[in-house]
Amino acid sequence: MCLIAVEIERRGIPTVSIVLLREIAEKVRPPRALSVGFAHEYPLGRTHDVAIQREVMLEALRLLEHEGPGPVILDSLSSRT
Repeated sequence: MCLIAVEIERRGIPTVSIVLLREIAEKVRPPRALSVGFAHEYPLGRTHDVAIQREVMLEALRLLEHEGPGPVILDSLSSRT
């Protein structure tokens, strides 16, 4: 998905990727990425954990405020709880 984000950004549309493997994101260098520490089956957290899922999405959306040169890869604070 990070490679797709790079191409979409080239066309002028801002993107944010939620990534499970930070090491891969560091190599692909998407414009903006939120690295989460959840299991591979649950990129937004446990099923039905609406509070954590909402926090992850809000963290990801806040990355859109970053206007400087990318890439920006941040670790999710929500995935640590």
